[in-house]
Amino acid sequence: MAELDGMRVATLEARMTGALASLISKRGGVPVTAPALREAPLDCAEDVRYLLDRLESGSLDVVVFQTGVGARALFKEAENQGRLDFLLDALRGVTTVCRGPKPTAALRQVDVQISAGIESPYTTKELLEALTALPVRGKRLMALQYGERNAALMDALREQCETVDELCLYEWQLPDDVSPMVALVEDLLDGRVDVITFTSQVQIRHLYRVAADNGVAEDALSDALNNRTIVCAVGPTCAGALADVGVATDTQPEYPKMGHMVNALAEYVGSRELVER
Repeated sequence: MAELDGMRVATLEARMTGALASLISKRGGVPVTAPALREAPLDCAEDVRYLLDRLESGSLDVVVFQTGVGARALFKEAENQGRLDFLLDALRGVTTVCRGPKPTAALRQVDVQISAGIESPYTTKELLEALTALPVRGKRLMALQYGERNAALMDALREQCETVDELCLYEWQLPDDVSPMVALVEDLLDGRVDVITFTSQVQIRHLYRVAADNGVAEDALSDALNNRTIVCAVGPTCAGALADVGVATDTQPEYPKMGHMVNALAEYVGSRELVER
């Protein structure tokens, strides 16, 4: 099947650039890659030491893992401090909650149980529902953040838990070389991109930031996305972030994964072509 035959499909994915490009190519599309972020590690030694001390003193009940990258960064820093074995043993004695398959895989690789997972599409809404069902009311909780603070999650948890702490081990920054993103903005404005895919909301913010840094108004970019490009979001969080800048999502998959996203895109393009005939 080659429903994307010859279409130029832009992607801002950074970690899985090759994998997503390959999926697009297999459906007949021409991938246009413009990585929109990089994961920059933070100096987190003191924060990890604080977590370890909380575990050692028995003053934590629940640890929430929102990202596989964050889980592995935690394990690495604990190893640097000579306390990895302690950390893993301590995690086996508390409630662990994973936001989706990536942190789940990270914990399974080190033989730490997952006390509770969450339902697809793995948004803050599903995470809060799972935590409320545990329940976490009156518990002492630590949440590992992804590349930025999830303020909505933390505010909601503070209303339920006895104590709430957070751990930020890395942050999302613009890539060192933004020239591919600058070129993508120009292509979008000129109608030279048939499809654009978004796999995280930070990609949207960074695309608009690069556009603004190069004199392109938010309304102009949103207009180009709405009128000259098919917009595909990996899930409702991305679709919501697009709506915040006035962009309508044309298609998104039932399950928020890249393979499902490309399949949904191909089906959308194929069905649209049938209607146009």
